[in-house]
Amino acid sequence: MTDRAEHRRALQEERHADLVARLTRLLAPLSGDERVLDVGCGTGALAYALAPLVGEVVGVDASEEYLALAREHAPPGCTFVLGDAAALPFPYGDFDLVGCLRVLHHVRRPELVVAEMARVTRPGGRLLVVDQLGDVDPMRSLELDRFERARDASHTRLLPDADIRGYLDANDLVVSANEIVTERRDRERYLDVAGLEGEARERVARMAPAVFEVEMGWYVARKP
Repeated sequence: MTDRAEHRRALQEERHADLVARLTRLLAPLSGDERVLDVGCGTGALAYALAPLVGEVVGVDASEEYLALAREHAPPGCTFVLGDAAALPFPYGDFDLVGCLRVLHHVRRPELVVAEMARVTRPGGRLLVVDQLGDVDPMRSLELDRFERARDASHTRLLPDADIRGYLDANDLVVSANEIVTERRDRERYLDVAGLEGEARERVARMAPAVFEVEMGWYVARKP
């Protein structure tokens, strides 16, 4: 296991209880027998949090390393498969709930990912989208993207609230719950998760204060 993967899983474990509590509140009521898809599941944070609340969770990711880690400590009812978030290997309407956690800012075409999530959700089912938001000030957003891209080359662009709502609306999805939450981050811990070391770490560290805050958008939408 790489240091980056270890740091990522440690952070996942620290956030687990809070994630379960927020999902329980935002997604209520749940029947407990839902079939759920976690898109871009990584090491399984969302899948692990949803597993005790639903009937079955399938996680899909393009990284074999992350999938292997997700499988190591997977709770009952979780399975993990290799796949592309922009071309999901599932038929129309296969899931009751489809979610993605901190994924959209890592993909080149987030609108395709949201469209695929909508496709595999059954009519009457729900989508969950959670991601760091871009700033309403375009110059501030450029600065945030510059830092995130230097920290992690897989970063593409932070989406503002209006863009995420636009992608949901374009797929005829109706937002039923929304929260924008301030998340406090420790810079050094955040760079650990990125696996940065040496001169590269020092260069990126100069781009952000020791402690900083970002906004996380939480969206629950229903498919008619």
